[in-house]
Amino acid sequence: MSQGKLIGKTAIVSGGSRGIGRGIALALASEGADIAFCHFRDSENAANTKSEIEALGQQCIEAECDVSSVAEVQDFYQSAKGVFGAVDILVNNAGHNITEKFEDISEDSFDRMLNVHVKGTFFMAQTAYRDMKERGEGRIINITSQLAYKGAPTLAHYCAAKGANATLTRALALESAGTGVLVNAVAPGVTNTDLLTPLSDELLNTLKDAIPLGRFAEVSEIAPSVVFLASAEGSFFHGSCISPNGGEVMF
Repeated sequence: MSQGKLIGKTAIVSGGSRGIGRGIALALASEGADIAFCHFRDSENAANTKSEIEALGQQCIEAECDVSSVAEVQDFYQSAKGVFGAVDILVNNAGHNITEKFEDISEDSFDRMLNVHVKGTFFMAQTAYRDMKERGEGRIINITSQLAYKGAPTLAHYCAAKGANATLTRALALESAGTGVLVNAVAPGVTNTDLLTPLSDELLNTLKDAIPLGRFAEVSEIAPSVVFLASAEGSFFHGSCISPNGGEVMF
């Protein structure tokens, strides 16, 4: 049952139409936050997610946005700000995944991976941070991955991007200290979403075998970490990374 931990707050969730992003958006809304989320060519799922958020009694706006474009990121942010007046919580969740052998990764594939994960996160955070710093409060939560810490075969570019986001989180936390803006990360273990679809059965079995709990996570086991960091309960977390990963990475 909702305890209303985020009543009166507004949140942006990138990549919020499906998967972990959808779960995060719904979890934040269930605690009282109004939601703006973006998606990339996923209009049907976006419409369904928006309806579910509104059914919880919260305002919601959704928009298409390629987070690899700084102009689109800024336009989306300004649209959310125009409706809500201020953005209290930013969750950088938008992701992209494809498996390729290291020797076969092209420049275009490498650029797309890093542009979505790193460039998108960097400039969405920068855009929100300016306003949050001026107001003296805000939460930025970057979704990285446990693979940032351990790596995985055929995912070198993905692991590199997620590692960059983990480091970016720590760097921004140091720079934002004392401003009232808290910056943290969540590094999920392998989670049952459609991002697993491109992965081979062999790789999926390898990934599952590496998890002490012997299974992949469900979205419902990831989203509460974001709610915690966004709420008053997370007020002494800064530059931290919460990693619900079934024991795969212990730190």
